[in-house]
Amino acid sequence: MSELSDLYQEVILDHNKNPRNFREIEEAEKRAIGNNPLCGDKIQVFVNMDGDVVEDVAFQGSGCAIFKASASIMTQTVKGKTKEEAEKIFHEFHEMVTGKLDIETDDNSLGKLRIFAGVLEFPARVKCASLSWHTVNAALHDEEEVSTE
Repeated sequence: MSELSDLYQEVILDHNKNPRNFREIEEAEKRAIGNNPLCGDKIQVFVNMDGDVVEDVAFQGSGCAIFKASASIMTQTVKGKTKEEAEKIFHEFHEMVTGKLDIETDDNSLGKLRIFAGVLEFPARVKCASLSWHTVNAALHDEEEVSTE
């Protein structure tokens, strides 16, 4: 688990300093705003679809390092996926960070997202890691706002 912990810290720092897809898509077909009032994380997610496939996804917002890194990796993960695939990953990610999915024994398609399993040890940070995922899921379902209260 130490290797996973080291990788977690390395990835969080990298994506926090250099977030991928941190921009606005001005003509976005879908968008949603996410808010975590307990710690102040705020995000806006922008999505363009090509049929049922996420053609482009980006975000803007402010918050802690875990929030920003999770949002950055979320955009990389869902880009090119179908809506159904993105929903499946959202549900698996949420189950993992809330302790309902064991990445070692349960079948899943999380891949590199497994590094966020360590968030479970810090319950106050679960919402930081999952806010961007809730927000992109809301955008895919044409919901404009989500809160992790």
